[in-house]
Amino acid sequence: MAWRSVVISKPARLSFAQRAMVIEQNEGTARVPLEDIAAIVIDNPQITITVPLLVACADAQVIVITVDDSHTPNGVFLSHTPHSRAVKVMRGQLAMSEPHKKRLWQLLVQQKIRNQAQLLAQAGKPDTAKQLHTLANSVRSGDPDNLEAQAAARYFPALFGKSFTRDDIGFVNSALNYGYAIIRSAIARSLVSYGFLPAFGLHHSSELNAFNLADDIIEPYRTIVDQQVLALTQHYHGEDVLTAYAKSQLVKMLHQDTPRLINNEASGASTLLSLIDASVMSLGQSINTGSLSLTLPSIAP
Repeated sequence: MAWRSVVISKPARLSFAQRAMVIEQNEGTARVPLEDIAAIVIDNPQITITVPLLVACADAQVIVITVDDSHTPNGVFLSHTPHSRAVKVMRGQLAMSEPHKKRLWQLLVQQKIRNQAQLLAQAGKPDTAKQLHTLANSVRSGDPDNLEAQAAARYFPALFGKSFTRDDIGFVNSALNYGYAIIRSAIARSLVSYGFLPAFGLHHSSELNAFNLADDIIEPYRTIVDQQVLALTQHYHGEDVLTAYAKSQLVKMLHQDTPRLINNEASGASTLLSLIDASVMSLGQSINTGSLSLTLPSIAP
């Protein structure tokens, strides 16, 4: 099973030989077995990658992520090899009723807010944490009251400071955006590998978004990124640019142990990548059986 992610941040030539990714740089040449890799982040404009390596990555279901001039992930290369029962999965997904979609969205929003409350409690913000727990318990099917946004309006200032907004330019938002993009790419990878059509979401429905379903599933996972960014802020004061260390820590989230919940009950822990696969599988089971049980992440103590 893949257990590592590779961030290439210096000029390099990436190729494929003997079942391994070959990284050629001025400092020398390194090889990483492709079967060990879950994701490759290409974070330098002076990197070239060969077609045989891309083909091998597609066969091995390795995600390849590119970044823009601000070093924020902006593209993802995914395998086109479908699940063995892709047509059945797609038909079930497209046939989902609106009430079922709304109930599943309710579960995702509730767990997102509960995770936010748990992180605030860990950060020494018990009053706001209590408010968010109340909001989570009040979320209705489809979240018609938009309690997700109400929770966010209280959560982010409590976690990162009263003056903080998601529009700020600085280290925290750069790190949040980077981490969210990494998790979103991993979710997209899992959805495609299990045969889903990621453009068709439960709640998100933009015609310009090819990954609406990934943007649904990511919601309870966002707090895991927030937790990592909060830890990173202890080492960064006033910087606007992400360092190589910060990026590596955010990518490493994919392999960290994360508590899992099944139908809101604790069920051990697994790597974030494995938990994402479990969430996608549980969504497929919900579609097939009509159940309202999802495997979702919790916050590590």
